[in-house]
Amino acid sequence: MATDIVDKELQTLRKARWETAFADTRVQDETSDDCKATIVIEHLIQASDVSHTMQHWHIYKAWNEKFFLECYGAYKAGRADSDPSTNWYKGEIGFFDFYVIPLAKKLESCGVFGVSSHEYLNYAASNRAEWAREGEKLVQQYVAKYEELNKH
Repeated sequence: MATDIVDKELQTLRKARWETAFADTRVQDETSDDCKATIVIEHLIQASDVSHTMQHWHIYKAWNEKFFLECYGAYKAGRADSDPSTNWYKGEIGFFDFYVIPLAKKLESCGVFGVSSHEYLNYAASNRAEWAREGEKLVQQYVAKYEELNKH
């Protein structure tokens, strides 16, 4: 699936296809254009899956909270093995550093969004920095919110 971000083998294949498609911009033919178009579309699909990370802080924070509450609820209900609150903060830092920001850089380099490409990269970097400052406190707030919403 194009949005499967946890499959390391698929990520390696995508990276190799990107490097092949954009390795030598001097060679322009129909095959290379088709290859570029295909890999750009794959990356657009990936970006759509994590688009909240490349928007204003309040958008990122709102969707991050929703996803956390979903994962934490699954843990509390016994449908997940590990407590997401223990690694959520660090996990988001890694997610930005190793997935979101490199993806935003690729989309900027191919120019698919025109002048807006740099804006998405800036939002991703800004959200990463804000998360580094506020994320630990936010995770605590998310847990407290879950507990408040699920009092019996």
